[in-house]
Amino acid sequence: MSEIIEAIFEALRLVLSLDADLIEISLRSLKITLSAVVIASVIGLPMGAWLAVYNFRGRRSFIVVLNALMGLPPVVVGLFVYLVFSRTGPLGVLGLLFTPTVMILAQVFILVPLIASIAHQVMRDLWREYADLLSSLDASLWQKIGTLLRDGRHGLLTASLAGFGRGIGEVGAIMIVGGNIDHATRVLTTAITLETSRGHFALALGLGLVLVGLSLLVNILVHLVAHIREVEE
Repeated sequence: MSEIIEAIFEALRLVLSLDADLIEISLRSLKITLSAVVIASVIGLPMGAWLAVYNFRGRRSFIVVLNALMGLPPVVVGLFVYLVFSRTGPLGVLGLLFTPTVMILAQVFILVPLIASIAHQVMRDLWREYADLLSSLDASLWQKIGTLLRDGRHGLLTASLAGFGRGIGEVGAIMIVGGNIDHATRVLTTAITLETSRGHFALALGLGLVLVGLSLLVNILVHLVAHIREVEE
């Protein structure tokens, strides 16, 4: 019991003293996850609005597949990306395996279905309100999508924040494609896994505190966005 208490106090000391290793790993995690969220949002948010507005053959099946991909195991995504970018893979010549770039790409594959699915739900409800008006104005497809994206921005921000929450806690895919290399591809989740296996519980707990703090921050932002929407409505 005393060892656990000592590890907790040491973890708090590392966090409060802004330990260099802890800060480096945390900043790398934020950089990779934020980059992935931005890219996934650029793809997923318009996709969600497009699915809400455009009625095409096979649309329902596409939505079902998209929702199913939300539950795709991250390790499967990591394995797929690894095979594509490995030395013998079709894109192995690019030499991106075990780099932050391929870690971002793996997270994008994981986050796009999540963000697009949430965006579709938000845009579907909004489209019911705007459909008659925009159709009477003879708006083009992209004008309709642009209007929905602009007026539904608070709900879409929630979708992006949900993507960030999923990405910052991801470990399986980025462990496979990143390799958990010190000072290169080590992030919060992979570092916690490594330090725990080494018995370095203080650093693992310190990293865990940062990860929990980031998760709480995301949840607070989601609630603030929801509150702002309620006030505006």
